[in-house]
Amino acid sequence: MSLPSKLALADGTVVNGIAIGAGGESGGELCFNTSMTGYQEILTDPSYHGQIMMMTYPHIGNYGAHDEDTEAAKPMVSALVVRAFSQEYSNLLAQESLHNYMDRHGLVGITGIDTRRLVLHIRKRGVMNAVISSTDLDDDSLIEKAQAWPSMEGLELASRVTCDKSYAFSDAGQQRIAVCDFGVKTNILRTFAALGCEVRVFPGATPLKDVLSWSPDGLFFSNGPGDPRAMPEAVDCVREAMIIGLPLFGICLGHQLMALAQGIEVFKMYVGHRGANQPVKNLSTGHVEVTTQNHGFSVDPESVSAELAEVSHLNLNDQTVEGLRFKKFEGFSVQYHPEASPGPHDSRYLFKEYLHMCSKTKS
Repeated sequence: MSLPSKLALADGTVVNGIAIGAGGESGGELCFNTSMTGYQEILTDPSYHGQIMMMTYPHIGNYGAHDEDTEAAKPMVSALVVRAFSQEYSNLLAQESLHNYMDRHGLVGITGIDTRRLVLHIRKRGVMNAVISSTDLDDDSLIEKAQAWPSMEGLELASRVTCDKSYAFSDAGQQRIAVCDFGVKTNILRTFAALGCEVRVFPGATPLKDVLSWSPDGLFFSNGPGDPRAMPEAVDCVREAMIIGLPLFGICLGHQLMALAQGIEVFKMYVGHRGANQPVKNLSTGHVEVTTQNHGFSVDPESVSAELAEVSHLNLNDQTVEGLRFKKFEGFSVQYHPEASPGPHDSRYLFKEYLHMCSKTKS
């Protein structure tokens, strides 16, 4: 815990800290998450692939690491930034320290950073690329590397985190749900299985005819990383699925792909939403849900025409679109993560509504 490290931003900002996890160098888009807990779920969320994660809660690592608290088999973030990293942990279920977990998986990190100042800096300047290194401590060199790092805008990343081949997550159930995997979180699959579904996961590039050969009762389009506008094949697949008569459900990236397939525009956000405390209003009931979110792109409300869809949910912090109900086919989508538990279960009803839609269509 004494190896010097540096974090350099593309705008020339450089801060000093101490290396945590694996030594070395890594880069990506620097973003921040406002959750107080759940750091291991965040580190392993495939939607964060290619991003440096900065936690706004100061103390990270104090309850260790456990295999059951992961959303994927390995960390998906490119690096971790914290204010005060804890080597000591207190948790009866923990299997190891977060430092050991990071080191075992080769995850680079830095501690001793004034994360409050950096968050304010990003909110003012917008998200940008950065590099963390404990091997190269030259400011000019690190800034140059950060500036040369590929921009998230226009970057296709889902193909890097999807499964290699289809597999059964749950092999028994009353309804068959086909999951198009663009970086699906494990808890989404667990939620479908817990609700009595037979679940099969397909790689994101699987032709629709091959997915339909399994005879599903509904199609689900998952979360994932990168720019949805850089995924024309996936958009075409979703558009094709909209005319076959099966109910469709999309979360996060899946929500954006469904919007694009209907001609609704998507834009890159200045900062993005990442945390477990985002208030979302259900416009049909008036209820406000406490939600978990992780996205840097959003649906353009001006391009949502009444004949195509209606906005079903709004973010109360900035009025961005959080949900769509589509008019020309059976289906809906949400930008946030209803499988997560910040509320703790404010949004689980969406899975039940979707399965009810599948039952009606099936009968």
